[in-house]
Amino acid sequence: MQEQALVILSGGQDSTTCLYWAKKRFDVKNIEAVTFDYGQRHKIEISCAQQIAESNNISHHIIPINSFESLGQNSLTGSKSEFDDGQYRNLPKTFVPGRNLIFLTFAASLAWQKKINHLVIGTSQTDYSGYPDCRENTIEAMEKTLNLGLDYAIKIHAPLMHLSKSETVVLAAELGAMDAMAYTHTCYKGEQPPCQQCEACKLREKGFINAGFEDPLLN
Repeated sequence: MQEQALVILSGGQDSTTCLYWAKKRFDVKNIEAVTFDYGQRHKIEISCAQQIAESNNISHHIIPINSFESLGQNSLTGSKSEFDDGQYRNLPKTFVPGRNLIFLTFAASLAWQKKINHLVIGTSQTDYSGYPDCRENTIEAMEKTLNLGLDYAIKIHAPLMHLSKSETVVLAAELGAMDAMAYTHTCYKGEQPPCQQCEACKLREKGFINAGFEDPLLN
């Protein structure tokens, strides 16, 4: 029996690249995707994830976990009308505490139910926004915790962990994911077309420029 994988698909550039990585690593018929509705302001990414999964004929699960706003304020889940991507406690205000930890826990629970042993997530510690839950040691610790807590073999793959944003763009091109990039969403403000002013938009733009590619989202 071939190994199966569950991809955490936000609808953004990185997770979409990881979806195509998983297609090559596990074959499309052996992968599923999960998207979390966590009360994010940029909710448009959920419909983007749906479109990307559907275009690849991949089974797609949407799980609501919209409790983050109740836990405290940040720019991505807060109720403030103004978007702010400044700093708080030496971290970006777009940091949602524990988000990736919770995503991986819910994804592992779904994987356990479906007898899937591989999780794929688009975190990177090389060219990221300063989020501690994107670091390699965090992901490694989560893998150990999930294996113990579920008494089940879970392997977490983070294929972008040591890639810069420009290297991620090159990988997306190599994997044939460029057409799908036109349907991804990165903008923290949730705008379509993207604002091109927030840190996420700026990082994406820099990555495409340095990689020597035009961004399909802007064409």
